Amino acid sequence: MKVGGFDVKSAALLVAAPLCVLICSLSLWQLVVWARDISIIVVPSPIDVARALYEHRAMLSEACWQTAKAAMTGLFGSFVIGVLGAFAFSQSRIIRSAFYPYAILLQTVPIIALAPIVVVSIGRGFYGIVIISTIISIFPVITSTTTGLLQVDANLLELFRLNNATRWQTLWKLRLPNALPYLISGLRIAGGAAIVGAIVGEFFVGDDVKGLGVLIQNKSGGFQTDELYAAVVVSTLLGVAAFVTVTVVGEWILRRFLGMSLSGVSQR
Repeated sequence: MKVGGFDVKSAALLVAAPLCVLICSLSLWQLVVWARDISIIVVPSPIDVARALYEHRAMLSEACWQTAKAAMTGLFGSFVIGVLGAFAFSQSRIIRSAFYPYAILLQTVPIIALAPIVVVSIGRGFYGIVIISTIISIFPVITSTTTGLLQVDANLLELFRLNNATRWQTLWKLRLPNALPYLISGLRIAGGAAIVGAIVGEFFVGDDVKGLGVLIQNKSGGFQTDELYAAVVVSTLLGVAAFVTVTVVGEWILRRFLGMSLSGVSQR
């Protein structure tokens, strides 16, 4: 059934199927804990985790906010640096050949190796976490945007040349609109990576920032597994929220300005 061009049945299935899997998984988890009488220190039940989420909601909310601030700042940094880098890569094959391997290198360096460098160069705290979050999340932005800027219809490029368009006009009016869906797809991946980067960064350089990473570390060391699981649940929800936010905003931008969706289907 469609309402205003919207397939209600498909949307309902999209929500109901994963919801059923979640309910069945939680029920099985609860039954196993009850049947085997597993200690809460080893594996808490879903009810224990839900109780911890409620009882410590203020602490979890504050930790979530601290991590979200660092992650979103890191994501913004990766967006700015990644887009500017992609612009440079799309304009010069020499620049692309010289610097693109180093963009790949950022993706392969272990965070545990970067953490001491960040501590020495920037220090512990918020800005150190932001740097780590940016480094982890920048690669999808650079690669996706560069791909979109380069994969332009040759006929359209020739048309711009015939009309004596400058390099800036070609970039702004042809390459950038073509790259926008790629950029948004890259940001969807980078959003989750920024959350991971912020949490991992808090493990190493977040002593003064009471975010989810520090909270997870403290609860793990104190064998407070119900609160540990609650912090992991909040971390997961934060990553989902970042993905959904980028998707919704990106979808709106594409429909509003380009008349298309992230699936590449024209809406005009």
